[in-house]
Amino acid sequence: MELLLIRHALPIRRELDDGVADPELSEAGHAQAQHLATYLSTETLDAVYASPLARARQTAAPVAATQGRTVEIVDGVAEWDRNSNEYVPVEELRAANDPRWQSMLKGEWTVHEERPEEFRGRVVDGVEGVIAAHHGQKVAIVCHGGVINAYIAHILGLDSAAMGFQPGFFYPNYTSIHRIAAARSGERSVVTLNETSFLRHTGLPMGLFQRG
Repeated sequence: MELLLIRHALPIRRELDDGVADPELSEAGHAQAQHLATYLSTETLDAVYASPLARARQTAAPVAATQGRTVEIVDGVAEWDRNSNEYVPVEELRAANDPRWQSMLKGEWTVHEERPEEFRGRVVDGVEGVIAAHHGQKVAIVCHGGVINAYIAHILGLDSAAMGFQPGFFYPNYTSIHRIAAARSGERSVVTLNETSFLRHTGLPMGLFQRG
């Protein structure tokens, strides 16, 4: 089967004193999600899944609508900081040279709710559960940068526990598609990473270093 792991679109910045931030998409994020849905409308998806977090569900909604599907929720692909009281796009931290950005570069920002091995195990179980339910089909899961990193690191045999504050080794752009071929034998192959051609010439933000 073919699995599309998709990072959510750009959310708003939200910082709370108490409670869970769980930000919704920004205006640019909604536009990114529409471009994503249009791009994928030339393909047939047998199911569309999403993390329970708002930014993932809102990104998945137009994709599911163009496919005539409903969005199914997979709790296992929620981000590692799902219960954090703040969400600041890392691009904003970098642009402002925020102390949190410097801490991230040094691997010092420790806001983990799960140990890296627990997070990775949860993600792998969640993704593999979707794969097991869709042999021979094409399925999309809209999730998060840490989730995408954790699952692809698992496929490649990389040690996510040694990758700093967040289990990651590369940066998935907003609404980027990462295609995985999953065989019944258990073999998993990475087909594409950071597929974002549909955002070119849109003027929309794509990630740390790119704009459409």
